[in-house]
Amino acid sequence: MATISAAPYLSLLGEQNTELKSYALTSLNELANQLWAEIANNISEIEELYEDESFPKRNLAALLASKVYYNLGDYDSSVKYSLYSGTEFDVNEKSEFVETIVSKCIESYISLSQAKYAKPSIKIDEQLTSIFERMLEKCAKGGELKLALGIALESYRLDIVQDLIHEQLKNAQSEESVMNSINYVLTCATNAIENIDFRTESLNMLARLLLSLNNPDYFTITKIVVQLNDYKLVHTILKSLLEKGKSDNDNSLVAFQISFDLVTVATQELLSKTLETLESDVSIDQNDKSTIKVKKILSGIPTCDLDITFLSNNNHTDISVLNKTKQSLESRNSLYHSAVTFENAFLHAGTTDDSFFRSNLEWLGKATNWSKFSATAALGVIHKGNLSQGRNILQPYLPGSTSSPYTNSGSLYGLGLIYAGHGKEVIDYLRKNIVDNSNSTDSKNTEILLHGACLGAGVAGMGLGDEGIYEELRTILYTDSAISGQTAALSMGLIMLGSGNESAIEDMFTYAQETQHETIIRGLATGIALLCYGQEAKAEPIIENLLSNQDAILRYGGAFTLAMAYCGTSNNSAVKRLLHIAVSDSSDHVRRAAVMSLGFVLLRDYTTVPTIVELLSESHNPHVRYGTAMALGIACAGRGLQAAIDVLEPLTKDSVDFVRQGATIATSMILIQQTEKTFPKIKEIKEQYAKSIANKHEDSLAKFGSVLAQGIIDAGGRNVTIQLENPQANTLNMKAIAGLLVFSQSWYWYPLTHFLSLSFSPTSIIGVREDLKVPKFSINCHTKKDVFDYPPKVEENVEKSPDKVAIAVLSVTNRTKARAKKNKEEKEKNEKPEAEAETSVKVEAEDKMDVDTLETSDDKETKTEKAGKEDTTVADGNDDSTDGNLEGFAKTLYTRKPYQFDNMTRVVSEQLKYIAFSKNERFVPVRKFKGMNGIVVLKDLSPEKPIERIKTIREKTNTEAPVPEPFTIDTTLDKELFEDDDE
Repeated sequence: MATISAAPYLSLLGEQNTELKSYALTSLNELANQLWAEIANNISEIEELYEDESFPKRNLAALLASKVYYNLGDYDSSVKYSLYSGTEFDVNEKSEFVETIVSKCIESYISLSQAKYAKPSIKIDEQLTSIFERMLEKCAKGGELKLALGIALESYRLDIVQDLIHEQLKNAQSEESVMNSINYVLTCATNAIENIDFRTESLNMLARLLLSLNNPDYFTITKIVVQLNDYKLVHTILKSLLEKGKSDNDNSLVAFQISFDLVTVATQELLSKTLETLESDVSIDQNDKSTIKVKKILSGIPTCDLDITFLSNNNHTDISVLNKTKQSLESRNSLYHSAVTFENAFLHAGTTDDSFFRSNLEWLGKATNWSKFSATAALGVIHKGNLSQGRNILQPYLPGSTSSPYTNSGSLYGLGLIYAGHGKEVIDYLRKNIVDNSNSTDSKNTEILLHGACLGAGVAGMGLGDEGIYEELRTILYTDSAISGQTAALSMGLIMLGSGNESAIEDMFTYAQETQHETIIRGLATGIALLCYGQEAKAEPIIENLLSNQDAILRYGGAFTLAMAYCGTSNNSAVKRLLHIAVSDSSDHVRRAAVMSLGFVLLRDYTTVPTIVELLSESHNPHVRYGTAMALGIACAGRGLQAAIDVLEPLTKDSVDFVRQGATIATSMILIQQTEKTFPKIKEIKEQYAKSIANKHEDSLAKFGSVLAQGIIDAGGRNVTIQLENPQANTLNMKAIAGLLVFSQSWYWYPLTHFLSLSFSPTSIIGVREDLKVPKFSINCHTKKDVFDYPPKVEENVEKSPDKVAIAVLSVTNRTKARAKKNKEEKEKNEKPEAEAETSVKVEAEDKMDVDTLETSDDKETKTEKAGKEDTTVADGNDDSTDGNLEGFAKTLYTRKPYQFDNMTRVVSEQLKYIAFSKNERFVPVRKFKGMNGIVVLKDLSPEKPIERIKTIREKTNTEAPVPEPFTIDTTLDKELFEDDDE
């Protein structure tokens, strides 16, 4: 075979004839992949041909140069000349060269396009843009629409995203396929786009697109609304639905469902502004029944009423655990007294059951000073959400009703906890207490009272963004009181939660550098972190200022600010910086905060946290180990993740008391609402808590952690979980995250422990009709009934005499006695021959009974084991084990024949996938998709039929007679009535 050489063609490049040069380039271009090494010697000559503007085939010369550089591995030069080649570069050519260069071009374009969004003056090569757009067009035509949408979104080209979706609509594709594309873009915009401004622009574009459809998916729009925090958009949606609802009642039901969803996931600022806008809109009929109901739902009152009714009706608190803990701990010790107070508050959170306090008034009376403050505030946790009775319940403890400043202060804090996130009814009262006491002469009592008033106002007005409240709190801050200034600073952050208000951040940072009180500095640092929630890159200036500060407390705040700014984003840069701080900072407190902050940043990617922090859990520094435990507790809260428990297990036996405390608290946060079926070791872990509390030699801090853990793992009457992400709206639960952040500050100030209750979410399905009443009906669950049942209550060990008889040694004793008796009787054989026969029979019978008893016991054990195996098998006979596989676990649990449970019943998060409404049921949910929980609006298919319903707590306590329905008098039916009048 003849050897091919490029030499003849290369020699032609030096000719004067243009046609010869063109021929040479064409030939070399075809052989470039084989002869690139030889052609590379003349690369400068080829480049000169491209630079000669009079040469007609200069683009071909650029393409040849691109191929040579590609084979040389110089991709940057290859991309540069491929762009120079113009139309000669065929993006449709199926070759490794084209695919690689196109990939490099797309990467380059995405980088430049993102930079151009921030700085419009940046120029992008037209050929690069052309290659990018042609490739996206090719993807779309090839059926890879999602790939095209994803790349367009990543390159910040919203115009292309819009064109691709509009093209779908023009081609008369099904609305379902269009919605799939929109949901895909929504997911990408939410989780993958780092630039907040572009993300906002993308979400607004999607909202406009959805509203332009013939049948808009209002539930998808609601997801967008929550992320935009745009009350005007909510007003547009609800107004449209209410107008349509006049002709089609289903639209009114959708408006009710959206309103309930917003109350669950939106900020208090969004809800209050939406309500104000609806009330001020003269084009909306304010007397329309549907409008009145929407406004009522947005007030939050129905949601809170339904939640506390569910928690109260299904309260499964094991009070014996609480009583045993109280008996085991010395009540004179304020730490232990507070621990039991917190446990009781968590166990009964939202249940309105304060019977433990009422039954232990003498014990409660032993509380002094700040323990009394915490005990009073605990009533706020227990009655959290009881908006109709909150003020009445705390009335005996509010200022003016009792002389103790600690009780007064605690009651104001408790009042805030009852109305957390729904503070419209009490915020003015709390503000009045702040203003009235800001100039009081009794400094000591005033500071104590202001401490609780500021905390209460912060919790009740959380996320309200009210400048007036902020100013009043700042006035208290500027008094420079260590007691009231601390909570004023913290509450400033709570009021402006997630606003990113630059003026507020500047004020707080400036004062933090001026004051000498560590408590105030820490309160301001935490407040700044709350302000920067979700701000991402916008928070970078203040993060840098805090992390580079010489004051360790401000660096401590910087770590939490970084965590809040990038909360749930899994941002690589944020994770790296926190890890660096965790191993390098000179302050133990800063290092602890940095490790804890990892849990907030990696909320959505929680499965990676055990791997990331595993080495840190073995650190020589106990503060880092504590931070590791809490990071796992935060990121994996409510997940029941085995990998996280494996990392925590050695920490529960750590040599340092506060590390054991953190590990037990984190374990309880992870295993909340787990059962022995879903997590077999749960019983053993709970027993370990009890042993730690009962152990007289255990350190007080470790005992404190175990007491809190008991309260958390069975919180809310075993009907709540810690849910930091809203699965239906695909957003983070801001109130829960803020609650966890402030709870983490209880390291310095125990009363802040109550903030953990803000992260508790009821696990229920509550179906409501159009009239917002709760009907009694059944829902199907396609799994075994006992899998997600409440765990059994702890049995108290009571000594009983039969228990001693049951010891296995007794059977041996019986045999020994029988043999001794037999020997004795043998001696008397000659004297009593008849007795010998009787004794022989009796001994044989006794021996036989002993053997039978042992065999029966073994049989029972065997039967128990078999029964246990049968419990874990599938109903259709499939015995496959789970093998730690989620799919196997699902197969094990699923049954073809469902069992039914009543409306307003506990449904844990793992159970949701097995829930389904009956097709032939009278009540049908307005929102039709699997996995729904919370408050579900139902359409009644037989409204004329009577129905039994569940009364809420608000209805039970309402003593006012209901307003009668409008009626007309029929003279024929009421004939006697009119006859009497005539007489």
